[in-house]
Amino acid sequence: MYLSEVSIELESIVDASIRKHGKFLIAILQDIQRHYNYLPEDTMKLVADKLKIPLRDIYGVASFYKAFSFTQKGKHIITTCLGTACHVRGGSRIVDAITKELGIKPGKTTDDLMFSQETAACLGCCAMGPITVVDGVYHSNVKPSMVKKIIEQAKIGIKKIDIKKQKQIFPVQVSCPRCNHGLMNPEHLIDSFPCIHITVSFGRKHGWLRLSSLYGSFNIESEYEIPIDTELNCFCPHCHEELTSSSECPICGVNMVPMIIRGGGTVHFCPRRGCKGHILDV
Repeated sequence: MYLSEVSIELESIVDASIRKHGKFLIAILQDIQRHYNYLPEDTMKLVADKLKIPLRDIYGVASFYKAFSFTQKGKHIITTCLGTACHVRGGSRIVDAITKELGIKPGKTTDDLMFSQETAACLGCCAMGPITVVDGVYHSNVKPSMVKKIIEQAKIGIKKIDIKKQKQIFPVQVSCPRCNHGLMNPEHLIDSFPCIHITVSFGRKHGWLRLSSLYGSFNIESEYEIPIDTELNCFCPHCHEELTSSSECPICGVNMVPMIIRGGGTVHFCPRRGCKGHILDV
């Protein structure tokens, strides 16, 4: 047994997550990572004990998903795309500027555990590159001279900044890729903007789902409570066709949900509850 090796605090966190999610392993690991910013070895052993699952299987799941880390990360994660489109537009110069500003290379964390720097092969916003993502907020057309301000904003916290003035968080108007009918609901606001309204099903439940129309926001409202890690089937409320594509989520690998942006382009989002994978093609 591993229980004697862990702290009371850690055990209470794991117990609370199990009460909330049952045996949904990914959701439990997400709760742990949100609290510690990584998956400490003791937590993995404790979850194995509590769920009666072999420790190797816990590691197998955690190592499969890129979102999980076995090494301690900083409070703020700053990721720069080095895919072809971003690279030719100066993505490597952005990485150099971040390295100079924070004093750490990609894959490293500052001594005060405030920042971790990472790179990605592609973040799915090629037309807007170079792209840098900080705590899930996308910054487009980044220049080395912008890096210091981006880092300062992260320290303040994006929620304390006027989102209406931020170029990296912007509203989109979308329509169904099947029937081209608008999916906007101007009578219901999320983040002070008309929301996107679709229908979803999971298990034996079928109801409405409202999403923020701000690209970069993950706020939603739903008719039914959706458990973390649930994969939704999404439908147009007008033609009732399923909204799915062959594009895979860059984080968890499930098929993305496509929507047409008025004015040109497509936005894709991951239908797995809790996953923040999304792609913008313009």
